[in-house]
Amino acid sequence: MSDALYNTEILRLAASTASARRLDAPMGSAVKVSPVCGSKVTADVDLDGEGRIVRFGQDVRACALGQAAAALVEAGVSGCRVEDVAAARAELADWLAGRAEAAPQWPGMTVFAPARPHRARHPSILLAFDATLAAAAAAGAARAA
Repeated sequence: MSDALYNTEILRLAASTASARRLDAPMGSAVKVSPVCGSKVTADVDLDGEGRIVRFGQDVRACALGQAAAALVEAGVSGCRVEDVAAARAELADWLAGRAEAAPQWPGMTVFAPARPHRARHPSILLAFDATLAAAAAAGAARAA
């Protein structure tokens, strides 16, 4: 028996993004849009001198899966090194695609187990990570300039 794709926990997480806010004057920002469903996440980050995310904001206009993933990214991203966020994104992508059986280390991501067979849903789940990493890249480029 398979779990429901849109289960109670996913819907609870999705609802929690209603309070998400963008940063004023972030070091880096990025917008990512899912080509599959049109979900959109805008992420803002500030980095410290060691490449850790010290401030994070976002605006989420996504399906319930994208909103739930954005809530989990927001909950765990503060204090993370950009490399750790990239590793978490890769780990999640591999797990969703069935290339890895071990559950992702990022807290809460196992809620997406019912989405694993639904490949068309994976881009929405990864969208918040993609926006965060692009915003961090923009922040790093701005610091280097």
